[in-house]
This record gives sequence, structure tokens and C-alpha cells, in this order.
Amino acid sequence: MNSSPPIVNNQNAGATQYVAGSGNSASVTSPTFSPLYQQIKALITQSLQSGEWKPGELIPSENELATRFKVSQGTVRKAIDELSAENLVVRRQGKGTFVATHHEARSQFRFLRLLPDEGVPHYPENRIIEVKRLRAPADVARLLDIKSGDSVVFLRRVQAFSGVPTILDELWLPGVIFKGLTAERLNEYKGPMYGLFETEFGTHMIRASEQIRAVCAEPLAAQLLNVSVGTPLLNVERVSFTYGDKPVELRRGLYLTSAHHYQNELS
Repeated sequence: MNSSPPIVNNQNAGATQYVAGSGNSASVTSPTFSPLYQQIKALITQSLQSGEWKPGELIPSENELATRFKVSQGTVRKAIDELSAENLVVRRQGKGTFVATHHEARSQFRFLRLLPDEGVPHYPENRIIEVKRLRAPADVARLLDIKSGDSVVFLRRVQAFSGVPTILDELWLPGVIFKGLTAERLNEYKGPMYGLFETEFGTHMIRASEQIRAVCAEPLAAQLLNVSVGTPLLNVERVSFTYGDKPVELRRGLYLTSAHHYQNELS
């Protein structure tokens, strides 16, 4: 069993304080106060981030986690409730709680918001146009929180539904994380791209921030999507984040919406 940092009750503050340390010593450089379940949530997230429990694996039961962290089972349950709401873990009735994975069907569509106007949603076919290593332009570096000129992997692909080109994607990925990513490997892999990132590069997408605007198809986009120059398209710029709110993907997509629509749920 892994040892966990102590959890300290601060009576004067009327709150609990998480103190990172090891052995008999601990130091606090920037004291923060939060509810106990939030501290447990942070500790579980650390274990997910470190790979103690891999995507798709069963995590310890609430009772086992309560024993490990020396807190009540109710506190652990509240922490896991939040992790489940944030799609970091998945509860399965009668089986336990599992680390979320992009290989599950429900996760595949979590980041794909373009749905057909008619029929059942299905995952698109991929055609990789190019993959190459570049130096990060200033705007890309800023969004990926890296230095201008750092190595990045640039990827361009077309996604088609029932043979009809519908999405033109351009992805920028930090080169230090995605070493060895090639067009050949992408073409060989038959699952969702985020599943490949998770399995082979240890990068699990947690959340994304998007900006959407309407644009007209320029010549290259028109050619690859097989539409006329000037055709209305939906431009979606997405930054995806992994554990620690670290940006690990910039995606700029052009969506053809003649037979599809972009759907989001707000709560």
C-alpha cells in the first residue's frame, strides 16, 4: 500500500489543511484551506496522474480508500462523486469504480460534438493527410503553454461520415510528449485518436475549452472537404487538457454542417 501525505485538521481556521511532506517532516510554502473531501479528491487525482491506477482499471473500494487516507467512507464517497462528475472515474453498478478511459464508447463521443441531423451517431473514418515535426509558432506555443520554437507535432486529417468528408482537423501536440507519433502509426491504429494518446503516450484528456465561429471555406479546405470555395463552415478551436490542467493539444477544426449539427449540453 502506498503511503499518503498527512491530512491535518486546523482547528483555528475551522477548516482542514493538506500538508505535503514525507517522513516526520512537512513544509507549507503556500497554506491553502479546503474541505476534507476536496483534499481526498486531490490525493486520488494524484494517484491517477502518477499511473498508480491505469485507465480502465478498478480503483480501491471506498472502504479501502477510507482506511488508506484515515477518513470516513462518506468523505471518500463525496470525493469520488466529484471525480465521476468530472469524468475522471466511472461507477459501474455492482462492479465498483473504474478509471475513465477513451476506449469506452461513451468517452469517444464526449469530445465529438458533431452529430448527424438524422440517424444514429457513429465515429467517423479518418484519413491522415500529413504528420510532421515543426517549431511551435508563437500563438501555438502560448496556447500549449510551451516556449515559442519548441518542438511540436503537426497533424492534418480529414474525417468522413459514411464516406462524406465532413471535418478537416489540424492538431498541434507538444513534441516532448508525443515522440514517435507518425502517420504510419496513426493509420495502423483503428480506435479513437485519444485512445492512442492514452495507451501509447500516457496522456489522458480530461477537459477541453473551445471557441466557435462561422467561416467560409478557403481553397485548401474546400479541396479536402470536396466543397466549393466560400462554402459556410464551422470553425472550432479547441485546447485539451490533461491532469493538472496542463494543455496537451491544440486542435483547429473546420466542420461541414450540411448534414450535421454541433451539439453541446449546458448544466
